[in-house]
Amino acid sequence: MTTKRAFRDLAALTVLALLSEQPRHPYEVQRLIRDRHKDFVDGSPRSLYHRVDWLVRRGLIEVADTGREGRRPERTVYRITDQGRDELQSWLTTLLSTPLNEHPLFSAAISFLGYLPAEAAIVALDGRMVALEGDLAGADASLQALRRQLHLPRVVLLEHEYDQALRRAELQWVRSLIDDVRAGRLTWTGDADFEAHRQRSTVGAAPPTSTE
Repeated sequence: MTTKRAFRDLAALTVLALLSEQPRHPYEVQRLIRDRHKDFVDGSPRSLYHRVDWLVRRGLIEVADTGREGRRPERTVYRITDQGRDELQSWLTTLLSTPLNEHPLFSAAISFLGYLPAEAAIVALDGRMVALEGDLAGADASLQALRRQLHLPRVVLLEHEYDQALRRAELQWVRSLIDDVRAGRLTWTGDADFEAHRQRSTVGAAPPTSTE
């Protein structure tokens, strides 16, 4: 069973998924990641080979063939094992069924919004709104191009649909937040609000134990 930390290893997951289609050389895996726009897989080709080695050590994939063409370096083709297929099914089922708390940067920034003057917060959020609108337009165009030019089936583009849905939801929420601040439905006085919250949260707490 993949560890909790390894569940976030999207490069290893992608290698498993692509090898479940057919045996492949890591270079072909790298090319498919690029051609299919699996943009969530980052890192260099060397790091991909490290993930391949990691999967081999765990018995999830194995060497299917080795060969050499002319003077080119020897190439190793890998295939998924039965254990690897079971792991892929388990891995995907867990990721699809279990929301993971990943604490994105925006969530952290929003938690400290009250440390900005309202005017500065509105300017920053307006900038994010414009950026989200641009991202949405650009991603929509790219998605249409992938469908039209490469004739990719919808099932291999679902992560792009999901990303767009998240952007639209975030854009709608940011707009409503800006409206609330401008209309006075959301107000704050700065650091004093957070200090008051801190004091309320510590009322009744036991005093620290002396270590002397």
